[in-house]
Amino acid sequence: MPKEIRINAFVTFAPSHLSPGLWKHPRDKSLQYHTLAYWTELAQIAERGLYDALFWADGISTYSVYGNSHAPAIRGALQFPRLDPLLLVSAMAQVTTHLGFAVTSSTTYEPPYQFARRMSTLDHLTGGRVGWNIVTSFGSTGTKAVGLGDARGHDERYDVADEYMELLYKLWEGSWEDGAAVRDRAGQVFADPGKVHEIHHDGKYFQMEGVHYSEPSPQRTPLLYQAGASARGKDFAAKHAECVFISAPSRKVIRDTVDDTRRRVAEQGRDPASVLFFMLLTVIVGRTEEEARAKLADIEQHVSLEGALALFSRWTGVDLAGKDIDAPFTYERSEAMQSTIEGFTIADPDRVWTIGELARHNAIGGKGPVLVGSPEQVADAMQAWIEDTGVDGFNLSYTIMPDSHRDFVDLVVPELQRRGVYKTAYRPGTLREKLYGAGRALLGDEHVAASHRTREAETV
Repeated sequence: MPKEIRINAFVTFAPSHLSPGLWKHPRDKSLQYHTLAYWTELAQIAERGLYDALFWADGISTYSVYGNSHAPAIRGALQFPRLDPLLLVSAMAQVTTHLGFAVTSSTTYEPPYQFARRMSTLDHLTGGRVGWNIVTSFGSTGTKAVGLGDARGHDERYDVADEYMELLYKLWEGSWEDGAAVRDRAGQVFADPGKVHEIHHDGKYFQMEGVHYSEPSPQRTPLLYQAGASARGKDFAAKHAECVFISAPSRKVIRDTVDDTRRRVAEQGRDPASVLFFMLLTVIVGRTEEEARAKLADIEQHVSLEGALALFSRWTGVDLAGKDIDAPFTYERSEAMQSTIEGFTIADPDRVWTIGELARHNAIGGKGPVLVGSPEQVADAMQAWIEDTGVDGFNLSYTIMPDSHRDFVDLVVPELQRRGVYKTAYRPGTLREKLYGAGRALLGDEHVAASHRTREAETV
């Protein structure tokens, strides 16, 4: 039986995401990014296409590595300005029934107690359709903006994140017992105090005492996404993640990441197949190959190669401003996205990228592959990537908003359905149940969060 292909729309709350310069395209609506209508239209297109979720990239660090200046990012709208996606979710949930919403939030910036409350709130309001993409945030412009000074080193950020997760599991899984909210009108008891527990946490990075300020939501813990592909990031994913996002330029790099992460998942005592992998993909589709190629040629007239290098410089921490475009990009250790540096250097030693090739590759859709062709050609290629890499689905980047997603829904989805590799209806239940099946609204007993369901603290 063929594997069912999963699809998320990969977006950010900004005028531009991974195709710098295309906000200038006459058909693109991204300059309306700060309006609700822009996002509710996208949500309805995605639900019509039976997407699993909208997946927001987010952060508060500016793209200032390139030329040691904010100017290219500000001038070119390189994921700037960027608004808060958590505030979009309720409005988009109101115009959809099944679509999930995966928001990125940082273990560096967000106080865990308040973040736990906000995510429980969204999970209640959406009927259990919320996911969280866990990031550690490497940019010093962001940490300085919130008064934390320079960003911590790569591996220490994951140490902080591990403790952050422990504290959140205590709140989401351990503070309220099942059935604590009795809602007894006659007895005048909303919640049973004997089943609501105060959490005490005294760790290296976090300290708190308190009760989770939300009763348990449909999923308790939101569906957990993670995107780190360094060795330390894969260890973190193996322990915590249910879904892993990979952005890399080649089949080899993606296949190696999937295989290595699944091995680490097994070492954690979890089922390796229970972790779903989504790879970054951009699709430019037409009713014929010729139509798709014409769309690509049109798009190429509007992309910004400088913007692509500025994005890549920030991801890697390597300033590419003024570099010879014919010079090779070589491995450098940095405290930024180590997996990105490795993905374009040592992870695939048979491929040597020049600076110019990096700019052209990353100018459309970011670090992942770009598929151009008819619906049949795109579907063939998607199935081949899944077969060759072991991923379970794709985070779809866009070029023209919302045309990219509308084209995919209208042209590619019916072809995938015809082949029996794409759902024809949503499963009932929460986001976790839609991915894993009925009765699986909560994290499984094999997950590390389950250990915090035991009562560690005194009753209030």
